[in-house]
Amino acid sequence: MAQRNRPPRRRERPSQPQAATQAGPRKPGGLDQLEGRNPVLECLSRKRRRMHKLLIDERARAHPKLDRLLQSAAAQGVGLLRVPREELDAISLTGVHNGVIAWVDPLTAPSLTELLDGLDAQGIEPFLILVDEPQYEHNLGAILRSALGAGVHAVVVPRVRGKEVNAVVQRVAMGAAEVVPVIREGLSSCLAMLERRAVRIIGAEHGGQPHWQVNMTGAVAIVLGGEDKGLTAPLLKRCHAIATIPTSGDLQSLNLSVTAGVLMYERVRQQTVSR
Repeated sequence: MAQRNRPPRRRERPSQPQAATQAGPRKPGGLDQLEGRNPVLECLSRKRRRMHKLLIDERARAHPKLDRLLQSAAAQGVGLLRVPREELDAISLTGVHNGVIAWVDPLTAPSLTELLDGLDAQGIEPFLILVDEPQYEHNLGAILRSALGAGVHAVVVPRVRGKEVNAVVQRVAMGAAEVVPVIREGLSSCLAMLERRAVRIIGAEHGGQPHWQVNMTGAVAIVLGGEDKGLTAPLLKRCHAIATIPTSGDLQSLNLSVTAGVLMYERVRQQTVSR
């Protein structure tokens, strides 16, 4: 289901931020770097992890969103540092910081067992997205953003393969990474556990039923392959149904994050009409 063509390569940036000057800001080890007003404001609003330092463009103009951000940071005792925009450019890992960079505690996530136990205790049917090999940060970030809107309880990616939830992923997710946990566990063992818990497993792949004909109500896990390949044979064997998104013309498949978004919101539609 995922598009085989690779997206345009983004401009490479250093793996470790470099200050513009010797006295410029340097991120302490072990912290995440958040960039952009929306992700930083969402982090402050959710209060799920501590923000250690907030760096603001010293020439930033007054703006309602920036005002809320500064007020929230002050209320939580976050250290504020106003710096030249050039220094923010120098340490940016995404290239799109909008004059705001923050250093925060790393994201945490429960195990799949802990998540399912917690949902079961609340009488909530789980809705999960599993992605075998997400290689591009923008796809994983976009999946998280759509997952937040669709009410997904977690996104699961393999421990070994797939991108970390780095600065680019969190920037693209626009705050969704604060809410939707990314669980890193082996997909085969996760699918076996979901089967035991009577969760319906739906694979996204060619050769299945049109996605609107596949039952996605109730406890559901949607499984996708990576950008360069579909689902592997062992994963396909675990699926109770295969959903295919029909395309026209010469288009063979959709982008990974678009595929995920279409299927997530088909699940939302079916849940809504079934009530």
